[in-house]
Amino acid sequence: MNLLLLGSNGQLGWELQRSLSPLGEIFACNRNAVDFNDLDKLKSVVREYRPDIIVNAGAYTDVDKAESDEENAFQVNAEAVDLLAQETKALDAWLVHYSTDYVFDGEKKSPYTEEDKTNPLSAYGKSKLQGETAIIDSKCKYLIFRTSWLYSTYGNNFVNTVLRIAKERSELRIICDQIGVPTSAELVADVSSLCLSHIIQDGLSSKDISGVYHLTSTGKTSWYNFAKYVIIEAQKLGGVFLANSENIIAINTLEYPLPAKRPLNSLLNSQKLCKTFNLYLPSWKIHLDRTIKELYL
Repeated sequence: MNLLLLGSNGQLGWELQRSLSPLGEIFACNRNAVDFNDLDKLKSVVREYRPDIIVNAGAYTDVDKAESDEENAFQVNAEAVDLLAQETKALDAWLVHYSTDYVFDGEKKSPYTEEDKTNPLSAYGKSKLQGETAIIDSKCKYLIFRTSWLYSTYGNNFVNTVLRIAKERSELRIICDQIGVPTSAELVADVSSLCLSHIIQDGLSSKDISGVYHLTSTGKTSWYNFAKYVIIEAQKLGGVFLANSENIIAINTLEYPLPAKRPLNSLLNSQKLCKTFNLYLPSWKIHLDRTIKELYL
């Protein structure tokens, strides 16, 4: 079984290198090896390697910059993904792709299901949705995993940013009216591997399995409570900060304007994934506790 992993130097790609290794030989490509702005190079790599499975962890993820760099965001998140889908179809391979809660507008009062209407508010969200649509329209064999609030010990993410800024400032102002589920890149990578293992070992048909799936931890929180939890747990392990949990100030979205609009409700219902692949998804605190311990023990 040959696997082509794209975006291997990102926080999710880093974890996927580990989790996918028992499934077969992995050809891991980082941005330096395969630039999604060079579609000819991307095509040549796929055709040269001829993988059984393509796992695409590459993406344009700078949500705010995408508002002024829309053409580039769409090339990476939509045009390159369209090419991957077409090549996957030609190879009769599987494509695993990662998407986002930003395809929704956040106005729903309960967690979003895969059947809910999409309505992205930002250029980033629109580009990711166009990538999803390209995959579906290609009729290749695919798994699209939408996730939210991704973090890990590696790379740029909310956990590492909060820990860094809390050492530099005596007060943090964190948004409290956006609700979601912090989700570990480690969890997403492990679930991806488990799903592919089911397909490989059980011979599951693409007709039964291909589709969009929501993949997050369980529970819910706000960015504000997420930040407080991170600082409190890090302090228990000896972390020293200028800003402790009492100096984290709750603000609303309107008090912290950004170029890109965010959904107020980023909750995703993952029941379809759990039922289809017989999986259990843990509370968001389980992997977060592990991540903080890895950073401070």
